[in-house]
Amino acid sequence: MGSKRLKVIDVAREIDVNRNAIDLLYKDEAKRVDIEVLDKLCKFFECTPNDILVFTTEDK
Repeated sequence: MGSKRLKVIDVAREIDVNRNAIDLLYKDEAKRVDIEVLDKLCKFFECTPNDILVFTTEDK
């Protein structure tokens, strides 16, 4: 969103998703991701989930 100069609220409205869901993903604070939201984001940005999500391991 940053490179395209899009605001969280504009993306949320465009894909009909709660602003908070997009905001948490954008700020890297989401604890889980709804598959429908991920699908809508991928279609909107014309990308794959790999472009949005990054897998990391937690050392406990």
